[in-house]
Amino acid sequence: MELRPEQLASQAGAQPLAPVYLIAGPELLRVLEAADAVRAKARAEGIGEREVFDADGRDFDWGQLASSFNAPSLFSARRLVELRLPGGKPGKEGAEVISAFCAQPPADVVLLITAGEWSKSHHGKWADAVARAGVLSVAWAIKPHELGDWIERRLRSRGLRAEPAAVQRLSERVEGNLLAAAQEIDKLALLAEGQTLDVAKMEALVADAARYDVFRLVEAAFSGQPQAVVRMLAGLRAEGEAVAALTPILIRELLLTAGLARVQAGGGNLAGEMKARGIWESRQAPFKRALQRHPAAQRWERFVAEAGQVDRMAKGRADGDPWLALERLLLAVAEAQAVRLLARGTR
Repeated sequence: MELRPEQLASQAGAQPLAPVYLIAGPELLRVLEAADAVRAKARAEGIGEREVFDADGRDFDWGQLASSFNAPSLFSARRLVELRLPGGKPGKEGAEVISAFCAQPPADVVLLITAGEWSKSHHGKWADAVARAGVLSVAWAIKPHELGDWIERRLRSRGLRAEPAAVQRLSERVEGNLLAAAQEIDKLALLAEGQTLDVAKMEALVADAARYDVFRLVEAAFSGQPQAVVRMLAGLRAEGEAVAALTPILIRELLLTAGLARVQAGGGNLAGEMKARGIWESRQAPFKRALQRHPAAQRWERFVAEAGQVDRMAKGRADGDPWLALERLLLAVAEAQAVRLLARGTR
């Protein structure tokens, strides 16, 4: 069966454990909480033995995992076997091992598979086998228009009530960061004292997690969030930041992505190249989205040139408004159709 992560977490206590679970997706908090619910249910059912396998490279020994399924439990009648599959693709051998488990699940083993990446290209016969034998739960990223509902449900689950305007204010404060939202809601549960939260109370109790720093600004642009880009730029400008302080990191990230675009165009291993360049899995999603929007390396080279021009404006070496030029550049990165803005007065 297929369940949303929140459904899996809420039903885990009421339903007996399935033989196998696959919990995957880019929204880390949702993956972690759904997996924790399975682990908690396993403990409640008396499963005291746990094995963890990290399939994070091509040299992973799938035979060792297959042998583990058939090994006797040492400390309890049943075992929880966890398979961490960061890239979400087990390959041919791994798919065969997982499918064979699902075809005849051992009575003393519960298999929990977690993955940080997921898309239609990841969903193969092995995932269908998991869905038939157990539970498939995909933690898709929460879209901006869904964040308010997610926060409201989270508040209710913690026994809190909030006016719609207060929910909206919290959404703005956390800027789509579910982990920050969850932390703030946990704090509210301690401080609200049963009060219905209006905007004033929300502002008084919640720290501003939407910090307008350059790293989050670049991430918003790469992730395709033009409205967040405009809002963050306004925040940086209001805080007295200088454009010249922002451009070095921006230029570095643009140069890095231009190199990734060349690797992608040449049919190379993009995920491997990202790791080699120090972009670990927790940071890869924005780069992948940006490369989908702008696959050509020449486009990224143009962005680098535009960023250099912005830097010269900021240092008084070229004419123009550096804030306006920076906004146009980041909007072009965030939205393919906005590239035409670069022809309007950035030089």
